[in-house]
Amino acid sequence: MSRRVTIVTGGSRGIGAATCVRLAEDGHDLALGYVSNDAAAHEVAQAVRAAGAHCVTVRADTSQEADVERLFDTAAAELGPVTGLVNNAGVTGPLGRLADARTEDLRRVVDVNVLGHLLCCRRAARDMAANGGGAIVNISSAAATLGSPGDYVHYAASKAATDALTIGLSKELGPDRIRVNAVAPGIVDTDMHTTMGDPGRPARMASAIPLGRPGEASEIAAAVAWLLSPDASYTSGAILRVAGGR
Repeated sequence: MSRRVTIVTGGSRGIGAATCVRLAEDGHDLALGYVSNDAAAHEVAQAVRAAGAHCVTVRADTSQEADVERLFDTAAAELGPVTGLVNNAGVTGPLGRLADARTEDLRRVVDVNVLGHLLCCRRAARDMAANGGGAIVNISSAAATLGSPGDYVHYAASKAATDALTIGLSKELGPDRIRVNAVAPGIVDTDMHTTMGDPGRPARMASAIPLGRPGEASEIAAAVAWLLSPDASYTSGAILRVAGGR
């Protein structure tokens, strides 16, 4: 049986990096998309190869159609037909009230989190339908239903769009034997919080989480791996909340 070939966007850090390693351990070959950090991407690729998988790294901004096309073209040329997509690339912008947000930050969040997911799903739908099926996992957020007032309402709104995309596309692509699901993480201990300007946020928010702690990237990766696995063969249109009870 040929090996599964999965594209992971935003694969150089956090949830994306953990997902790459977990999928490699589960028998996937990986195309790792990343936006800027060459060293981090190459480090993750080394870990993927150490797990026995093939890996190609592609520098790509998923909000740009040409970059998305190049990412998929490279994956197919170097690894084989793409059977899986993990739509993980995402940005939050700075923490704060919507009234104080800069237009350029809002635009970047929508471009990456909404347009980027749409562009990647569109190309995956075309390729997977032509090759007999596949599976897509979009990375959403518990923020999509919590709303995240005072933190990043704009980000929450973009993730609500991810949920709508997941549900609608799962129905559209079911006849093509393409499953579409999402994982909605809660607060996860990654460097995303440092990027948004609040590195202590996971620890500070622990008391608001029923399980009493932030999640680990590996725990989100495990959910993604299940949704891509044969064990989830009858699961499509699901939004799997992995948020410690929030």
